[in-house]
Amino acid sequence: MEEKIRVGISQGDVNGIGLEVIIKTFLEPALSEICTPILFSSQKTVGYYRRVLATEEFNFHPTRDLKQINTKKPNVFVCYEEEVIIEMGKSTPTGGKYARLSLEKACEALKENLIDVLVTGPINKHNMQSDDFKFAGHTEYLASKFPSEKGAMMLLCSDNLKVGLVTGHIPISKVAENISTEKIYNKIIQLGKTLTQDFVIRKPKIAVLGLNPHAGDNGTIGSEDNAIVLPAIEKAKAEGLQVYGPYAADGFFGSGNYEKFDGILAMYHDQGLVPFKTLAFNSGVNFTAGLPIIRTSPDHGTAYEIAGKNLANEDSFKQAIYMAIDIFRNRNQHKEISANPLAFSKMSKER
Repeated sequence: MEEKIRVGISQGDVNGIGLEVIIKTFLEPALSEICTPILFSSQKTVGYYRRVLATEEFNFHPTRDLKQINTKKPNVFVCYEEEVIIEMGKSTPTGGKYARLSLEKACEALKENLIDVLVTGPINKHNMQSDDFKFAGHTEYLASKFPSEKGAMMLLCSDNLKVGLVTGHIPISKVAENISTEKIYNKIIQLGKTLTQDFVIRKPKIAVLGLNPHAGDNGTIGSEDNAIVLPAIEKAKAEGLQVYGPYAADGFFGSGNYEKFDGILAMYHDQGLVPFKTLAFNSGVNFTAGLPIIRTSPDHGTAYEIAGKNLANEDSFKQAIYMAIDIFRNRNQHKEISANPLAFSKMSKER
């Protein structure tokens, strides 16, 4: 029998909707049948939320030893013992402190192979800042903890839409100076690799969006698309990738052209996230591609305005759990096939 995948979960900001969507997700017993959830929090914090949400039926196994977990129900790894002052709907230093602590402990467990994948609850990027956390978000933090040759790429995923970003959490005024032909080329390669190894798409078809309105209109509205973006596409295409563009972002999404591609590469944060969230808000998942570890998260923030009101929709978080499990399996299968392609070819023929 296949061992259950150990899904580590960082709680996010205790004043947001993170713990609400986590608890609601694991009220569904079927999830604990396909994975072993491990939430990095405390008995007191989870118990408080269980009372507020009137979800006393949510049962969990508290543990202080990750080698002593219950494989039949959600686990809470006790990161801290003290009582935490929870102020739902507010950004406070306390919210940032315990979000950091949970994330740090989860990353330690991931490094020590005590969990298999990481699903992160939403944080407030402002109150997270400290001497130990000087990052624009989860993506940058994880890239520093688990470095890779080409770095991390934010990839927004739903069933039929996968959007990667060339630049991440930077001001719009700095986007142009942070793109280059080499960087775009590397991101195309990275997107192609993750679509193949993590999503089992053998020959992915990739669209690249232009930087400027109308993709520059042949140099009428900026020169970057012809001078920087197009050479990256041509270089990747010369290496056998199915990559096309640059496309004008508005027409690309407005016409439904996005449906013809397995992956889309946007130049900057809002160029990719605005259409993605419009099309897939409750089902979207943020996957950190390009790292040796697997991390997903729901495609929403702390949502302070509805925190504690039992209004949060858990679908995106649930999809983040399922996607982390799927990617773990896909990546392992890809490694096995790559290590012994002849054996897998023979098996396929015998079938």
